[in-house]
Amino acid sequence: MARYAHIIGWGKCVPRRVMTNDDWSKLVDTSDEWIRSRSGVRERHVASEGESTLTLGLEAARNALEVARLSPAYLDLIIVATVSPEYPFPATASLVQDQLGATHAGAFDLSAGCSGFIYAVAIASETLRSGAYQYALVIGSETLTRMMDWTDRATCVLFGDGAGAVVLAASDVPGGVVSHTLGSDGSGGDYLIVPGGGSRNPATHETVDQRLHCIKMNGREVFKFATRAMDRATRLVCQKANVDLEDVELVVPHQANDRIIQSAAKALGLPNGTFYVNLDRYGNTSAASIPIALCEVLDMGRVHRHDHIVLVGFGAGLTWGAVLVQWETPFPGVRIKWWQRLTNALYYRWARVRSVFARTRRRLESWRTSEGNGQDSGDGDGDGDGDGDGHAPPRSSPAADTPPASLTQPSQPALSLPDQEVAPAELPPPPPEPTPAEERDDATTEK
Repeated sequence: MARYAHIIGWGKCVPRRVMTNDDWSKLVDTSDEWIRSRSGVRERHVASEGESTLTLGLEAARNALEVARLSPAYLDLIIVATVSPEYPFPATASLVQDQLGATHAGAFDLSAGCSGFIYAVAIASETLRSGAYQYALVIGSETLTRMMDWTDRATCVLFGDGAGAVVLAASDVPGGVVSHTLGSDGSGGDYLIVPGGGSRNPATHETVDQRLHCIKMNGREVFKFATRAMDRATRLVCQKANVDLEDVELVVPHQANDRIIQSAAKALGLPNGTFYVNLDRYGNTSAASIPIALCEVLDMGRVHRHDHIVLVGFGAGLTWGAVLVQWETPFPGVRIKWWQRLTNALYYRWARVRSVFARTRRRLESWRTSEGNGQDSGDGDGDGDGDGDGHAPPRSSPAADTPPASLTQPSQPALSLPDQEVAPAELPPPPPEPTPAEERDDATTEK
């Protein structure tokens, strides 16, 4: 039986702090008129202390799970698309997995510039269609303002921070992610690059002084590439799905520049109203821009059953990609109640307790091992066993890194799985119970 991958949940999160063009005009030689005429950006959200790629992505993920009415316990895969991860390693996705309490999910980060969310959705959908997994969480999260040169008016006024997420589910109902196309041309890699911080230019006083750890962009070349890439990717993804351009109800493009979007719409022969634009309120949020925009159109009621939606992006690499979605997912009928939110909050608190327990258990095991084998023996071989052979002593227990099964495998997950045995014309209905998600400040996350 054929399997399909449907988007069943969506959510976003943006920082509280907002910087307008007038705010920027006090920092660099620019003006509101100059910025708007060249990019279309009016304001953008900027991460403050305590906000990061992880915190924004985690909140977006919780919102998406709430809409999907799905417990993190059922997630099989988590992908975080980002070019501004929490750390070089571990993967931000692994940190999200831990704080969600998604104890059975694999997790990894994906770096494909502003095309990252498209790449991640394509990979996740194919994984679900293959039958390997049932549920996947895809997050696009960025804090690009932490990578900007705040003295370069050509780039600093363009970018913003934020996160968006979707939950995908496998089903035998036709539709969902119908087709996708991905592309790359590394010969243009230096058009959009952060030169410092990698193995080519590791961090030194010189790289910091030269601002090599900040975004560098050849705007003219990126503009020419972007208009061609969006046109080509949109046409190709429609051809793969045997869908005429005229039958596409909505295009959600990467929000990089208003002129790029207008040029792509003109090249495709589609009315500007087909393209959803929120660039003026968020700026370029890289891998987060498409999921944030998708959340807005879904919450606004602009998407209906059987609609064809094209998600298309381009970015550093150079990369580009597009996904065509045939929407078949029913929208949630009612908001979750207070007691359901309380249940969600308790689940996430359990996840934090579980994480602390696992860390404590590892520390205790490490301490016991070092005490029994002489960690500071001074034998010079660095293995801590005092024999000078350079080989570390065996661990006392192969399960020392694993918390008790009662925590990692709760006997009663927060939600029951949707029933997959349904009529072909309908998607599996959401379970009767909500997913875990905490009460959130409406000023932080727009529903």
